[in-house]
Amino acid sequence: MKKPTRKPAKTQQKPRPKETGDPVLVRVQPELAGQLDDWRRKQEDIPGRPEAIRRLVEVGLTVRARARGTSRKTVKRAAELASKVIDKQIDPTAPPAERAERKRRILKGPSNFLDVRKDRSS
Repeated sequence: MKKPTRKPAKTQQKPRPKETGDPVLVRVQPELAGQLDDWRRKQEDIPGRPEAIRRLVEVGLTVRARARGTSRKTVKRAAELASKVIDKQIDPTAPPAERAERKRRILKGPSNFLDVRKDRSS
């Protein structure tokens, strides 16, 4: 027997959007439906499943958009900081050409990781 869910007060319900979108049928396995229902119940207004799915999709798309790329300014700054740390660690008695080669190898990374790095193409 299905457990009755609490009905939110009319003042707490989020109004439905006026524009209608494309309907999408989504089937979820019982375990995922349970997780979705647990998440819904933690929300202040206890949204229905369709509204809960819409909210979670919006959150997921927002997080994905933010994590997508790193600005060139950030990459440049990270390289400068790494360079300063490497300069402090490299043997100062080594010839300048040797120090430059060691620094380049450290910044480039091991060759077996080049295919894994997203910021470098082979």
